[in-house]
Amino acid sequence: MDATLNSQPAKMSIRILLTGVSGQVGGALIPRLSGNDLIVADRKTLDLARPNAIGSVLDRLAPELIINPAAYTAVDKAEDEPELAMTINGEAPTALARWAAARNVPLIHFSTDYVFDGGGTQPWREDDPTGPLSVYGVSKLAGENAIRSAGGVFLIMRTSWVYAAKGTNFVRTIARLARERSELRVVADQIGAPTSAASIADAVGKIVSCGSGSLRDCCKNARGLVHFAAAGEASWHGFTVAIVNGLRSRGVTLAVEQVHPIESAQYPTRAKRPSNSRLDLARFRQVFGISPPSWQEALASELDLLATELR
Repeated sequence: MDATLNSQPAKMSIRILLTGVSGQVGGALIPRLSGNDLIVADRKTLDLARPNAIGSVLDRLAPELIINPAAYTAVDKAEDEPELAMTINGEAPTALARWAAARNVPLIHFSTDYVFDGGGTQPWREDDPTGPLSVYGVSKLAGENAIRSAGGVFLIMRTSWVYAAKGTNFVRTIARLARERSELRVVADQIGAPTSAASIADAVGKIVSCGSGSLRDCCKNARGLVHFAAAGEASWHGFTVAIVNGLRSRGVTLAVEQVHPIESAQYPTRAKRPSNSRLDLARFRQVFGISPPSWQEALASELDLLATELR
């Protein structure tokens, strides 16, 4: 029988190293992990661009759990900086995983739907063949493979289309453009699940709150890999319409009058994006007993925060 979070003991404080704290997921995780002995590792504390130094830093910090949302996420820029993308997304997770495996320390690492080629229309399952289309996707897959090779206790969480009310992301970009332009043209033939950093952090917080014993059992039951995203699906165009309508209904003054759907070929980018970013969430639900919120529900919470800023 799979271990789930619904039947676990009360929360126990553990020493957690959290990377990527200036990013969306890392920033959202800080308050949700505050009941633990939390090591907030900014770039000065742990520089993932220097993987050879990671082991000695971890020796000094001695975490009991490592959570690694840090990544090189500039998808188009990665096409021109493949070495740096591979260092941060491939070599740094290798160093983290080897240190963790040698000391039996659990590692939670985040990956992406970009490890798939985006074909078909069915949601991607964890065991489906990978085939990244971009340098970013290749580098993230390299990190996954290195973590598996290191062994130990690990959980790789693939997610998609991450955004938040703060930071640099699609929602804030659309909010800015909708105040500046009367018309927007947005891709409508790429489908996925917009996933808020808050919903990811909520799920991880629940997982960690059950203590290291439950986490180890769940990692084993998950075979080290789960997909997590918001429930439901949308195109970037549909997501944009929801953002615009949501901000306007919250009293934000916008200039935009029309949001036109376009094909990916009409908006060429340096890196190719998957057309199908749907993720199958069945394994996550089964192992952890958590049902992610719908993308509309999660977006509403973030728009409440953003509208307060913009009004």
